[in-house]
Amino acid sequence: MSRAATERKCILRLENISLAFEDDSKVLDNVNLEMWAGETKIILGAAGAGKTVMFKIALGLLKPTSGRIYLFGQDVTDFGENQWFEVRSHVGVLFQEGGLFDSLTIEENVAYPLVNRSNQTAEQAHPAVKEALEFVELGHTLGKFPSELSGGMRRRVGIARAGISDPALLLYDSPTAGLDPITANNIMALIIQEREMRNATSAIISHRFQDGHIMANFRYNPESKRLERIPDDSPLRKSTRFVVMRDGRIVFEGSEAELDASSDPYISKFSMQRSAH
Repeated sequence: MSRAATERKCILRLENISLAFEDDSKVLDNVNLEMWAGETKIILGAAGAGKTVMFKIALGLLKPTSGRIYLFGQDVTDFGENQWFEVRSHVGVLFQEGGLFDSLTIEENVAYPLVNRSNQTAEQAHPAVKEALEFVELGHTLGKFPSELSGGMRRRVGIARAGISDPALLLYDSPTAGLDPITANNIMALIIQEREMRNATSAIISHRFQDGHIMANFRYNPESKRLERIPDDSPLRKSTRFVVMRDGRIVFEGSEAELDASSDPYISKFSMQRSAH
């Protein structure tokens, strides 16, 4: 498939998605979102805006009150759990705080998608697990448990697990939450590496505009093994889009420059221009 054809492929589409509780209070209100192959979406918004709920609906972990979900060209809205299990095997997810199983070793945690979705044995999965952990510079932690690692290290293990099955779609829920700025930037650098080495479509929930700024302005150079600034005229700049949610609705979608230029008081809280002061 040509690059142009790949770029036109819709990976995820949420169509008129709403979710309401029994008291009729809406968690999501007519949400429409599209993600195209190779695209990165940065999902910003205050706590309770509906960001994580939107991810859970996209993964079939919550069923919407109304609307349709399309993943990889299929309408998956009414899929049963067995069908969702297959679809999820093509999605890598970093849950909040890393989402690791406390009772499993680091090796068992990272191997989980392969052992449970690809029917590999732990022995068969071992080379891929070791490679994934070395990618995040944690190859020495195979036999440790999550409680023995720092918060930043657990997040890196989560990144290794999210990418181990070479998924077409990567979803990161608050990958830098609670981390110091240096560790947070290191996590984002790893996410950029994973995005470009796997050519995956990525969506990132974040409270930090800086996370989106890094994704929109930097790429990974495999020769120097360093991040480098994306040239201003590069088409890569167009592939990162910012989405702002408020009270269960998407109230903004656009480029970093458009976000920065917004005069809306709520939207402007998430821009680089305002965060610089």
